[in-house]
Amino acid sequence: MAENPFNPGATSGPICNPPSRREYTTDSVFRAVCYSAALVIIVLLIYIVLEIGLEAIPAFKEFGFGFITGTTWDAVANQFGVLPEIWGTLYSSLLALIIGGVLGVAIAVFLTQDFIPPKLAVVFRTIVELLAAIPSVVYGLWGIYVLIPMLRPMSVWLNEHLGFIPLFSTELNGPGLAPAALVLAIMILPTVAAISVDALRRIPYKLKEAVYGMGTTRWEAILKVVLPTASSGILAALVLAFGRALGETMALAMLIGNSNQINLSLFAPANTLASLLASSFPEAGAIEIQALMYAAMVLLAITFLVNVAGYQIQQMTMRKFEGKP
Repeated sequence: MAENPFNPGATSGPICNPPSRREYTTDSVFRAVCYSAALVIIVLLIYIVLEIGLEAIPAFKEFGFGFITGTTWDAVANQFGVLPEIWGTLYSSLLALIIGGVLGVAIAVFLTQDFIPPKLAVVFRTIVELLAAIPSVVYGLWGIYVLIPMLRPMSVWLNEHLGFIPLFSTELNGPGLAPAALVLAIMILPTVAAISVDALRRIPYKLKEAVYGMGTTRWEAILKVVLPTASSGILAALVLAFGRALGETMALAMLIGNSNQINLSLFAPANTLASLLASSFPEAGAIEIQALMYAAMVLLAITFLVNVAGYQIQQMTMRKFEGKP
């Protein structure tokens, strides 16, 4: 029999008692640990920025803003420019975000909107999350031996029949942007799917019951109510995934072709800032190391701007769809 909440005896339970000294102590210790962890993260971030920035100062003075707009990376002639790498970083990450974002949100909807039994949804979610445990070098090898041979006939057909479109203006002759972006999309898929699943599960079930009670279909409820309500969490997932794509190194160094050019074609080789750092550091001289530190600062700045923009978009979405100030 349920307890009567209006019975005076019901107020004598443990939840109504003031916190004990032990609970005060536990809360204080936990709060101190959280503050300490946050402080360590801030100090570590400042240390990393200062360490890289100090190493990059000579390159700042030597190359100036022309380093960002330059298109030549020639260590022998001491000419350094990272515009092709900036283009490759943003282009490959954006392609991966479009592919991985759409698939990740679709998987989250499939797992949370009663399309399959809950126990089967747990199995599918575990399988998707296991993708995050695969090392990036394994993804790179899979891309070289499986994905590139699979994409090559398609690239030849697209180039022959739709070559007038800049996206298909070249064939895939080895590593290139398309295999790199596809592998990157698979790598960010667990991040998008896992966080989107949590965002969708936060929606009260009564809200869906009310929507269905108004006579909407399942897809109308999902597209017009469920996804807008969870949009802030889904956007957070996309921002985190984009940041992950910007910094991915090993798989891209193996798959993107490391070519210093700006090309719209999906099958042309390209380069990214992270793969430039990974491939050039082992044999770099003193001046090239300073230029690489400058490139690392550019990558940090891009990541910071993406996170700030993502946060602002998330706040706007929360105000529009969730009514938060």
